[in-house]
Amino acid sequence: MRLKHYHFILLFSLLSACSTTEKVQIYKKPEIKTQKKVQQKTYTASELYNNARIKRGADKIQLLYLSRDKALIEENWQLLESICTDLISSQKSDNVQNTLYLSLSLYQQDLYSNALSLLDKLNDKLTSPNHYYWHQLVSGKIYAKQELTLQAVPYFFRASETAQQHGIDATGLNQKLWNELTKLPSETLEKINSGSSIQQGWINLALYSQLYIGDPVSLHSAMNNWQRRYPKHPASFALPEKMKNLMAIEPYLLKKLVVILPEEGKNKRIGLAVKNGILAASEINNHAEIHFINSFDSVEKMNSKIKQIKPDFIIGPLLKANIDKIKESEILANYPSIFLNNSSEQNHSLEHYFFALSPEHELTQAINHFLAKKYKKPLLLAPQNKSGQRLIKSFLEQWQLYSTTQPEVGFYADKKDMQNQVKRLLEVDESKKRINKIKLLFRDKVKNETRSRRDIDVIYLIGDAIQTRLLKPYFDVNISTFSEKIPLYASSKSHSLQVDKTEKRDLAGLYFTEIPWMLPQGHTQPELRALFDQLWPQQGDLQQRLFAMGYDAVKLIPQLRQLSTLSGKTVQGLTGLLSINDQGQIHRQLQWARYYRKSIKTQNLKEIKPTPLFLQPTDNTD
Repeated sequence: MRLKHYHFILLFSLLSACSTTEKVQIYKKPEIKTQKKVQQKTYTASELYNNARIKRGADKIQLLYLSRDKALIEENWQLLESICTDLISSQKSDNVQNTLYLSLSLYQQDLYSNALSLLDKLNDKLTSPNHYYWHQLVSGKIYAKQELTLQAVPYFFRASETAQQHGIDATGLNQKLWNELTKLPSETLEKINSGSSIQQGWINLALYSQLYIGDPVSLHSAMNNWQRRYPKHPASFALPEKMKNLMAIEPYLLKKLVVILPEEGKNKRIGLAVKNGILAASEINNHAEIHFINSFDSVEKMNSKIKQIKPDFIIGPLLKANIDKIKESEILANYPSIFLNNSSEQNHSLEHYFFALSPEHELTQAINHFLAKKYKKPLLLAPQNKSGQRLIKSFLEQWQLYSTTQPEVGFYADKKDMQNQVKRLLEVDESKKRINKIKLLFRDKVKNETRSRRDIDVIYLIGDAIQTRLLKPYFDVNISTFSEKIPLYASSKSHSLQVDKTEKRDLAGLYFTEIPWMLPQGHTQPELRALFDQLWPQQGDLQQRLFAMGYDAVKLIPQLRQLSTLSGKTVQGLTGLLSINDQGQIHRQLQWARYYRKSIKTQNLKEIKPTPLFLQPTDNTD
């Protein structure tokens, strides 16, 4: 977003050039001559800077300051960097002020690490409130640009408090702070609801907006109470506009619903699973009139049916190929829709949403947890197929954004190859070779025990339920008994309600992510679960997950606009804690769980969005 230069000038004194006027001559005749106006030349920042470079002393400094302020107005960030560098090296200027301007220019050029490094050096030199405000504002913007909201808001809070105390114009900051707070879920807002009156005012305003969005009467009452509690608060200037925007968000009224699913061929069973979830949710939540359309129909036939029905909302298709086909024909261009998968094309509609049971969400959760626990060297093991390779690649791409350590990676071709890969990755084979060499040196029997490598501190398994049950014991027996136990994690692919009916002992200690619907203690609809088990006792794991997906798709419809407006707002569903990003993608946060000898128990594991590598402080120690 382009930054308005007015919000960056910190009330420093500005130098100005003198203007000249032409004298007016009066003749004897009573004739009035109009004065000729002289157009004063307006110099660009580049021209002023070039003139400064050929000057010396005070003239040079004066022109550098003029070119600096002009570059700020023109938003010529590269030139601003050069000017500020020259001013700092001159040692005849306010180096704190110019370093702040320099950090701004670096931020605008996406040189975030360099900008932060400069700002860190100023921490003990910020004696002016204007300087401190500027320092906190730019620091917060750097973290916000990386979507590190929790790191950004403390800087914004301190800038807001400084602006309030010293009468600094903080219009740009206020809007930015509000945007960041709306990204945080209500649970996080409640945890940080402390500190100064300014901070609590901001947080409570964000909380009220989330809690009462879609309920105009309660929202109006809450906002009035907020105004009485926080008079003259920095957020007050935009309060009427916020209320107007939030109250204008009306939920979708669902009377007619069209659902596009496969009703024939090899995908008929998975289409039926989604259909059962949609029917169950409609029966419980809204009793909408539902019309099902076969996704195998021609585009023309589907279009004709939709025009005839005139639905309020559309769910589907389920298969990515069908989504692309329908989007190309623009059948759904004028209808709000939830596509039950991702699309190959970019979303250009504010009323189109994408709901996919994507395993990549689980990888992100695992990485956020690993880095929160300060694990440094993961070991990844996956099947040698397209899915395994895709997920490993996704994990590595995400991991390398936050760590310089390269994870250890292995692929197994089949069941027989599993043990070999485990021994290779843990370097147990190398230990055995060393033992055999020592045995050859001694005639007497040598007491020995193999050693596994000690730099691996966490293991992540990618595989289905049967593969995971074979792999877990191999790690148990090949990790040295005198080494620290390495925690093992897996994705939801490792969990199966059908396979879990047998003994769980082999998986004891394994952590995994799963949708709440598939967990004994995690689902929020126990009565629905009991009814499902009674009606469809033989449903497979995939069918159960798709049932939950269909159910959540209907449940989300009345709240889609609210979730889209406030990215921090979440809804608990059968498939996880649901939110929507700015691309209309429905994001799932799954539940952590752990295997015990005879049971599975849900876990609350720590997750924090990590700081990108280029923003992390460098270690200068030898």
